Amino acid sequence: MSESMLTIREAADGAQRAQALFRRRFGQAPPDFPHHVLAFHRGGDGSEVVVCYVHFTAMGDILLGGGACVDNRAMRDMAPATRAAIRDAGGLYRMTLDWSVRHFAPTYAAIFGYCGDALAERVDLAAGFRRTPHAHLLVHWTRALPGAEQARLLAQAHAIGPF
Repeated sequence: MSESMLTIREAADGAQRAQALFRRRFGQAPPDFPHHVLAFHRGGDGSEVVVCYVHFTAMGDILLGGGACVDNRAMRDMAPATRAAIRDAGGLYRMTLDWSVRHFAPTYAAIFGYCGDALAERVDLAAGFRRTPHAHLLVHWTRALPGAEQARLLAQAHAIGPF
């Protein structure tokens, strides 16, 4: 797939740019604080259309990921070859999640997800997240950590509850 057709990046104005997609999926506005990661598809007229959104919240050494949504309607508007290339790469959510892990890994020791959706969980696990002893709480360790440090960060994320 041509990189000019799909771009993934963190966007300071991501809440505004993803508002329609997020409202359709969750019935409310996206969080108004960082970090917003968006995948954009460039249309034939050169405009960028948000096709995937994931929100991340920083909490010290950890990052909490949630609010992921994909615009399946926009996918239907893409050329068949573009859709096939996205599917072959694991899908828009997987591509956006992989980019996010690479982008945030130098800064955060762990990225956590709270996932109650079976399809999203399969994508999370394929992207390197692991189940934890806590229902719905997944983790992607971005570096090797002593067991005690992993336990501390896991307890910190678990104490937050659903996010």
